Amino acid sequence: MGQQEKVATSLAGAVSEEISASLVAVDEELARRYPGDPGTRQPVHTVYVPGDLFDADTLRGWGDQALAALDEHAPDAASFAKVLGIADELAAPVYERVRAKLEREPVEDLRVDFEDGYGPRPDAEEDAAAARAARLIAEAYAGGTSRPEAGGGTAAPYMGIRMKCMEAAVRDRGIRTTDVFLTGLMEHGGLPDGLVLTLPKVTYPEQVSAFVRLLEAFEKAHGLPAGRLGFEIQIETSQSILAADGTAAVARMIDAAEGRATGLHYGTFDYSACVGVSAAYQASDHPAADHAKAVMQVAAAGTGVRVSDGSTNVLPIGSTAHVHEAWRLHYGLTRRALARAYYQGWDMHPGHLPTRYAAVYAFYREGLEQAAARLAAYVAKAGGDVMDEPATAKALSGFLLRGLDCGALDNEEVARLTGLTRADLDGFASPRRAALTVTAP
Repeated sequence: MGQQEKVATSLAGAVSEEISASLVAVDEELARRYPGDPGTRQPVHTVYVPGDLFDADTLRGWGDQALAALDEHAPDAASFAKVLGIADELAAPVYERVRAKLEREPVEDLRVDFEDGYGPRPDAEEDAAAARAARLIAEAYAGGTSRPEAGGGTAAPYMGIRMKCMEAAVRDRGIRTTDVFLTGLMEHGGLPDGLVLTLPKVTYPEQVSAFVRLLEAFEKAHGLPAGRLGFEIQIETSQSILAADGTAAVARMIDAAEGRATGLHYGTFDYSACVGVSAAYQASDHPAADHAKAVMQVAAAGTGVRVSDGSTNVLPIGSTAHVHEAWRLHYGLTRRALARAYYQGWDMHPGHLPTRYAAVYAFYREGLEQAAARLAAYVAKAGGDVMDEPATAKALSGFLLRGLDCGALDNEEVARLTGLTRADLDGFASPRRAALTVTAP
């Protein structure tokens, strides 16, 4: 043992105490505004179904139609991989997992639509449709949800409605539909854990505040815990990105949600039209879309609010040649979004499901071995040709967890490659939450 080094300081302990005291408000602000990712499953997509078309067979119907599309236009792994350009070694694993997913859990997140997909209807008709949606969703959850590792269940992991927005022309109707739907859920057993509400066409933070007041009133009316009801904010107008005073309005919207915001969803076509993009060029990879989503991404970072990409309106229907063309487009857009850390998007048609899951599964399976090796090396401090930081370990764990949640990866193979359990991965992915869990009394 060498000689122990003498340690000397120049500052009194009071200096540190004074500095810490001066930063108490900042510490509290950081904890409130930036709690980090909630650590829950994020669906890989959201499916929208008009309120008048949603029924008890919708989920299974989407899965069956997607399987039929595969049977007709890509009946085996080789043909599917050729269409999409999937590597030979991934062709069979991806195809098999896609088919299994469509049989077991075809939709991860479903929104019964009472906005653009539904349109204006007589009040009595929309009332009845909202009440019916509540009953059907309650019945679906009563039948259970499926998980990637287990079959069965009649509900998607996440389900809810998109009501009309807070603009004057439709505000009362949106409020009433929300009330009818939520009241119906309460009458049929209570609010399910997977409930999601989507507030569309938000332009001003005050509209978010108004929706918060609505949800507060409902919680008080039913004796629910404060904050029980959260919601997604749909970004479909340029003013929601850049306010009149030059600030990023979307950041103020997250703050206005008072901790209830769960997601920011980009509306491809409304936003594109708002900034003047002609119809032929309205797409999720347009520069205007990239700018909007980049602002959303930065505003949401660290807040626990997740960002979702939009959709494509090119449907994979008709001739095999057209289906293949539409599949390639959707697959490419989905892979592009994943590379940009948009892990969720919208799917508009059952024919989009095969390429949604193919893109997601190929993405995670391509990155599995490298991510696992880097994380294992980080844990073992083994070094290698990449020197990773704790933030990278967090990202690597998040990558593996998302792959597990959607069914792209299996617990056994991740454990074998990393030597880590699911709980270990959760700890790396949400270190602040893990620390709070450990230190909580």
